[in-house]
Amino acid sequence: MIDPAMSSLLKKVDSRYTLVILTAKRARMLTNGAKKLTGYPSTKDVTIAIREIDEGKVTYHKIQRQVNQNTPEGSETTVQENENVSEEQ
Repeated sequence: MIDPAMSSLLKKVDSRYTLVILTAKRARMLTNGAKKLTGYPSTKDVTIAIREIDEGKVTYHKIQRQVNQNTPEGSETTVQENENVSEEQ
């Protein structure tokens, strides 16, 4: 069985696409030297990123872009580290 469960992770985000983007961005931050926010014993950045998302230590917010004739519609996801979140959540 996968741990954490997909259903648990999807409660933290609005879609699977957002989960993939959030995980990838946070894993990249870890690869580039960001501090781990979880005590989970893993050396794999993607695993650590998923665990941090599940524990609520990493969140996101979407930035809506203005639409004009020269740019496509859409939004961008940014990552926020929540270092002050207690481990009891």
